[in-house]
Amino acid sequence: MGSSDFSWKLADHPMIPKGKPVAIVVLDGWGEANPDQYNCIHTADTPTMDSLKKGAPEKWRLVRAHGTAVGLPTDDDMGNSEVGHNALGAGRIFAQGAKLVDLALASGKIYEGEGFKYIKNSFDKGTLHLIGLLSDGGVHSRLDQLQLLLKGACEHGAKRVRVHILTDGRDVLDGSSIGFVETLETDLKNLHEKCVDAQIASGGGRMYVTMDRYENDWNVVKRGWDAHVLGEAPYKFKSAVEAVKKLREEQNANDQYLPPFVTVDDNGKAVGPIVDGDAVVTFNFRADRMVMIAKALEYEDFDKFDRVRFPKIRYAGMLQYDGELKLPSHYLVSPPEIERTSGEYLVNNGIHTFACSETVKFGHVTFFWNGNHSGYFNPEMEEYVEIPSDSGISFNVKPMMKALEIAEKARDAILSRKFDQIRVNLPNGDMVGHTGDIEATVVACKAADDAVRMILDAIEQVGGIYVVTADHGNAEDMVKRNKSGKPLLDKNGNIQILTSHTLHPVPIAIGGPGLFPSVKFRKDVPDGGLANVAATVMNLLGFEAPNDYETTLIEVVDN
Repeated sequence: MGSSDFSWKLADHPMIPKGKPVAIVVLDGWGEANPDQYNCIHTADTPTMDSLKKGAPEKWRLVRAHGTAVGLPTDDDMGNSEVGHNALGAGRIFAQGAKLVDLALASGKIYEGEGFKYIKNSFDKGTLHLIGLLSDGGVHSRLDQLQLLLKGACEHGAKRVRVHILTDGRDVLDGSSIGFVETLETDLKNLHEKCVDAQIASGGGRMYVTMDRYENDWNVVKRGWDAHVLGEAPYKFKSAVEAVKKLREEQNANDQYLPPFVTVDDNGKAVGPIVDGDAVVTFNFRADRMVMIAKALEYEDFDKFDRVRFPKIRYAGMLQYDGELKLPSHYLVSPPEIERTSGEYLVNNGIHTFACSETVKFGHVTFFWNGNHSGYFNPEMEEYVEIPSDSGISFNVKPMMKALEIAEKARDAILSRKFDQIRVNLPNGDMVGHTGDIEATVVACKAADDAVRMILDAIEQVGGIYVVTADHGNAEDMVKRNKSGKPLLDKNGNIQILTSHTLHPVPIAIGGPGLFPSVKFRKDVPDGGLANVAATVMNLLGFEAPNDYETTLIEVVDN
């Protein structure tokens, strides 16, 4: 599209008038699944969402929030908050995260890019370090991508390789880390036979070592720094397999919370600290849990903890983790270019926007919604409010989180009549669902439902319209299941808790006094996904969507 013929001006919708405020509520981790005792949304007291569901099929339906619908490689890939909000805001489907990396690895493009050339300069004299989540969960990283990257790096001249592993147990079964480590050690042994000195150097559980997010607890990153970079940890082992097995048994730790360890040689010396002249790649493709370690590896004027020493390294991320901070400054795979998001269009068409969430999802309802764009498109037209999340606690301790505070801010924004679009993210179902605490997740779902009620009441008062939806599933299924759908049990006969996102669809509901009675969900978009929501919202605000957007979910039916 040439810049000369491009215009931000949206055509007026022929049937739907302008001037009604639209509230968009994203219930994070709120999918739709069969009702049973492991479906916390079903178990919870959720009268607001129950009443919306009664509007099916005209005012309530399901949309896809995983796999190809959000730009991921296959429909076996669960959605996540980043790609979900990208799709909700962009109105189109972009190749995302894992898919971008798959394409770059398959074509060999990754080895021709600036990022790889940059780290390659260290291969002759230095060590290549790979840090990331050892898992095939496909949420933050994938084992097969690590395997391909190891092979490719060695083919392109890496002579000494050290892998620093973070065990999962959150997106995959607890205990599966042992198998992943065994697989990786076999691969490294094969490289060894090809004269590449390759070993696992350090590790720890993802929730306790390295992978913190949103600056919740810098001690997590410090533990990782000490193990990966300094080669220091409370536990030392001859091999990573031994480390994982023994720490699980003797420390009674699960994969998520494995304490940090280093691998040592026969003299008790760490086999792979990071030193001047080395190259480092963080191989996770998902950003949120890599930003903090990226800052520690990249920033000279870093002050969050004492790094003891700051080696002069060449560091690259698998992807760039923060577009606004340009962090890291080198990366192996370029991000999708998401331009012309609904947020930018609407601001350019006179729509005043309010966005709010608490810290853990604030970036989703702003940065990711806006196509990985930080800050305002136009500060005179937009107001973003971040409510600080409870820090330093597990979210099941306070499962209500900040749902009511978010709802109060949204209510005040609606009642002020200053805004045409009010959007919020209610994180409870996702953040508490991830803890695996079923009772707390039930409380979380009720809190989110109460928050929705407050927002809908405000919309009622101003004659507005609401759109209630979600970004992916989580709280609706908290147990691992076999092929026939029956809960899986562990060796002691206890159910195996599911802490990850799901492959379930999510609801979208429309309504409110400002909605024309003749506006209904279309029946001819049966496999609609999150990317269809942007055009739908544009219509409700009185505009036609751009013609390359995924089609709207609504139509005006002549009564």
